[in-house]
Amino acid sequence: MKIVSTNISKVKTIFHNNKEIKTGIFKSPTSNEVVITKTNIIGDQQADLINHGGEHKAVYAFSSAHYEYWIKELKNENISFGIFGENFTISNLSEKDICIGDQFRVGTALLEVSQPRVPCFKLGIALDNKSILKLFTQHYCTGVYFRVIESGVAKAGDQVIIEKEATHNISIRTLFQAYFDKSYIDYKSVLSEAYSLKELAPEWKEKIKKKLSLN
Repeated sequence: MKIVSTNISKVKTIFHNNKEIKTGIFKSPTSNEVVITKTNIIGDQQADLINHGGEHKAVYAFSSAHYEYWIKELKNENISFGIFGENFTISNLSEKDICIGDQFRVGTALLEVSQPRVPCFKLGIALDNKSILKLFTQHYCTGVYFRVIESGVAKAGDQVIIEKEATHNISIRTLFQAYFDKSYIDYKSVLSEAYSLKELAPEWKEKIKKKLSLN
């Protein structure tokens, strides 16, 4: 795997459904080296600091391989790197193979997989498509959120190398599908195991707790 594109944005104010909305989802590629800190990438801004950025969502990565699928699915040739709100567009990033707690060397930074991405309405705005939230959720290829174990720098072309593999098989896709797919067989055991993982972000622990009515 390697970084195909690094993408950042400042917070922008837009009008949607007659409402003023601030968002940092409109990311665009940068040719500059980016600095990865414990809570975000310097120069990249988030409008909603409750649901974006922070320790467990410091960096968001999305596979370059998904773009061909979405260009065809949405019949939109104007889809370009960064449009899904990702900081890093990475080649061959596979949600079915990447597990919660896996650690990757990205540039000089060390990142740990913390959770899948759950899309919000702003993705629909970015892609100008009202159906994208449903389509994105049903596709189960969510991209990956990371926490930062070691700060560092990265740029397009840098290798993405796994340094530590988790000792379980709860992948990003497995977790997301077990949570959202009503026909998923044995979803309770998957979610229960995921809930026990110390590397899983608190947000997802709370989601699982409510879904399984854990006390």
